[in-house]
Amino acid sequence: MDFTFTEEQHAVSESARAVFAGMAEPTRVADVERTPDRFDSELWAELAKANLLGLAVPEEHGGSGLGLTELCLVLEQQGRAVAPVPVWATLVLGALPLARFGTEEQRARWLPGVVAGEVRLSAALNEVAASAHRRPAVRALVEKGGWRLEGTAFAVPQAHLAARVLVPVVADGAAAVVLVDPAAPGASLERAVTTDRQVHPHLHLDGAVVDPADVLAGPGEGDGALGWMLDRARTGLCAIQLGVTEEAVRRAASYLNERHQFGRPLSSFQGTMLRAADAYIDTEAIRVTMWSAAWRLDTGRPASEAVAVAHWYASEAGQRVVHATQHLHGGVGADIEFPIHRYFLWGKQIELMLGSPGSELARLGALLASRGRERAPGSGPMAVAAT
Repeated sequence: MDFTFTEEQHAVSESARAVFAGMAEPTRVADVERTPDRFDSELWAELAKANLLGLAVPEEHGGSGLGLTELCLVLEQQGRAVAPVPVWATLVLGALPLARFGTEEQRARWLPGVVAGEVRLSAALNEVAASAHRRPAVRALVEKGGWRLEGTAFAVPQAHLAARVLVPVVADGAAAVVLVDPAAPGASLERAVTTDRQVHPHLHLDGAVVDPADVLAGPGEGDGALGWMLDRARTGLCAIQLGVTEEAVRRAASYLNERHQFGRPLSSFQGTMLRAADAYIDTEAIRVTMWSAAWRLDTGRPASEAVAVAHWYASEAGQRVVHATQHLHGGVGADIEFPIHRYFLWGKQIELMLGSPGSELARLGALLASRGRERAPGSGPMAVAAT
């Protein structure tokens, strides 16, 4: 594998870095966090102007026709700025599955608006991610003229901003995915604020009707679509966590160099050096595993195990980094208004999204066990390891 970025990918990263650095400095982010929606609409418009919202949208719908790798470059820069905009929700949870599984009518209706910054999307994946068998919590009764939905999808990222939410459902005993208007009759949003101060409402569905034209993946297709969506959603989270930890380590190093005790910079003490070095190593592990997963997904290689490894590292190592960098700031690190605290909150939120570190290890173990069962008895490295 070769993780060397192309000139086009370097341009994407630099463009995203410039937009976020110019419009998501800590004071502005704090101001946005005090608004009801906790959404920086001006920053979102700038991302659209920079052609960053259409990176993975097909060219026939106004996008650039690129892939997950380019989206991860943008998400990494968002993590560095801890910027309150629904890039992950709209582009990874929404636009990618629409481009892959949507009908021509669905793609034409929603994707050009995503590129222009006029349409925001999301998906309700928490229950599916927490289920060992990817069983959706929402039930769908297939009736003549539509699907009637019952149930609740919890903590849907920025659903209050979304024109449509991709909702996994159980229909006729099988998984499916439908497009739901959160403002439709029978649908309601209950405000919920997450650890990182963003709004992820609960979507209650009490008889909401979905037109057959809004079915993204029907029974028989839903399981495959959900696996595809979860792999990309988890990899996108890893990219955000990479940006969060990179910047948290940079800020901690800067603070330790500036602060002095006993006439020496704090960075010269062995205890602080070792703690910072551990945080740096953890960040590099997040980087390598995340790009490995993104590369496999973009090149069509088997990726489920790589995604599980990357998600575990981003969750487990990510929370270690944000804890360490907050502690290295001493007393000021506990100040909830000080910028490093926001990185701590984002790192903790990502740790438990789409599965905890423990559940991810269990999922990886199941994948490895399944692979072992596929081998011929008494042959291969699994058999050697068993002996």
